[in-house]
Amino acid sequence: MKGQIRVPCSSANIGPGFDVVGISLSIYLTIDVSTDTGKPGCVLTCTGEGADEVPLDPEYNLITRTALYLLRCHGQRSLPDSIAIHFHNDIPLGRGLGSSGAAVVAGVMLGDMLGGLHLSKDRMMDFCLMIERHPDNVMAAMMGGFVGSYLRELDAADTERKEIPLSEVLPEPAGGLDTGLEPPQPPKGIGHYIRFGWAKELKAIAIIPQFEVSTAKARGVLPETYSKKDLVFNLQRLAVLTTALTQSPPDPELIYEAMKDRVHQPYRKTLIPGLPDVLASVRPDTHPGLCGICLSGAGPTILALATHNFENIAATIVEKFKAENIVCKTAVLEPAHDGAVATPLK
Repeated sequence: MKGQIRVPCSSANIGPGFDVVGISLSIYLTIDVSTDTGKPGCVLTCTGEGADEVPLDPEYNLITRTALYLLRCHGQRSLPDSIAIHFHNDIPLGRGLGSSGAAVVAGVMLGDMLGGLHLSKDRMMDFCLMIERHPDNVMAAMMGGFVGSYLRELDAADTERKEIPLSEVLPEPAGGLDTGLEPPQPPKGIGHYIRFGWAKELKAIAIIPQFEVSTAKARGVLPETYSKKDLVFNLQRLAVLTTALTQSPPDPELIYEAMKDRVHQPYRKTLIPGLPDVLASVRPDTHPGLCGICLSGAGPTILALATHNFENIAATIVEKFKAENIVCKTAVLEPAHDGAVATPLK
């Protein structure tokens, strides 16, 4: 039997919505699954972005470890025998496009497929959040489109389950065969979301620098506290942005101002050479078609929202990075409204 799982990349924050909003976009991680291969064990193969960095041992691969976590939560100790799993990844790693979130979503969906569990997307999201623990990327990748999300405040018992160390959630081979054998079921409804509309004219230009920024390092440069002035600045813009991006035709001046941020982008300029100049290099009055520009997730990818003139907008930003001796790739993307999709084994 054969099945397939397709998970889109995602861009979090979209300017002022730090850890709150995200959008799934049309770059994909695709998994092809074959069962009853006649060969013992689970054979992994990989092509595409980061193929030479991805572990092909199921005990070390993030996707299969995640699948095994889901299976063990449902009383299935191991991955099925005689299966072949091929990953084809087009999502750049470490670039702020949700590659790890896509892998976690793919792993949960893989476990659901192999175990014949038929879980809802909402329930699968609980398992995703036991691993990823920030909802913006995984929620967008799983549910699709432009989404806002939050984590529910849990009671004491559920909080204890959710705050179990990752080492006890994802089985590690170094811990022995019994590690993570009976992991706790996650609480139900850890995260909640709403899907916003999206103006049909808007596309996303991704300008992808050819270097990585780790999420941990990008979070490490953020302050512990913020001024009331800066928080109000972001809240005002986020309140406008989630509606402004739904309106057709889009209002470039409104969106451009609403995508500004004072919570994370100013502090990440030390990790991304030339970031302030890059974000200021294109405006609606200098580049017709542009509606807004921001850092994608933790970066270094830049996301520009536009209705036309895509090549010229991208070229200007690429030139700004070139002045810092940074090479970039570009892509014009559309929202992946269906989110993660699985074609059942048959």
